[in-house]
Amino acid sequence: MATFALIQESLPMLMWGAGMTVLVSGTAIILGMPLGLMLCFGVTSSNPWVSRFSRIYQSVWRGTPILVQLLIIYYLLPLIGLNVAPILAAIIALTLNTVAFQAEIFRGGLLAIPPGQMEAARMVGIRKWAMRYHVVVPQIFRLVIPSLVNETISILKNSSLVSVIAVTELMRVSQQIVATTYRPFEIYITAAVIYILVNFLLSLIGRTAEKRLAGGT
Repeated sequence: MATFALIQESLPMLMWGAGMTVLVSGTAIILGMPLGLMLCFGVTSSNPWVSRFSRIYQSVWRGTPILVQLLIIYYLLPLIGLNVAPILAAIIALTLNTVAFQAEIFRGGLLAIPPGQMEAARMVGIRKWAMRYHVVVPQIFRLVIPSLVNETISILKNSSLVSVIAVTELMRVSQQIVATTYRPFEIYITAAVIYILVNFLLSLIGRTAEKRLAGGT
């Protein structure tokens, strides 16, 4: 079979796998945002126990390979009586991983906000959580959009590892096609191009959002 014909025939399956990749990684990123903010406030908390626990969580999830985390979650859940589908186990593992990284991203944004703003909010009687919701969090997101886009791209690339727990995303679909066609070069190159296009689109969305929040057009 000619190269072009092979790619044309395989493209619908590869695109389906790409859709699954976007679903898994996108869900993990979205779920990770509020949890990452909570962990950020935990790390910066004045309560030493909350701060210590938050930092330990960060150290564990940032200091171990994501493949190990995927396998632990996948095999741990049935041991505690939770028999979930592989895709759900993958989303849980990726979410728990990105929470640790997003918390550090948000912490960087938090430290960039002038302390005087929070002092002024306290002086006019705005409560702590209301101040965070209305004053702090919107500024954090505006400051950290480029870093969040980079984290999203990182999670999307790392989602290729979920194929080891039988999640049929882009990488696993590619492997299945290669197993039947014996044409690895063409298939993996096509998969790489799809990853590049998705990452380019994410970068474009991130730059557009950054310009809008900065008051540009």
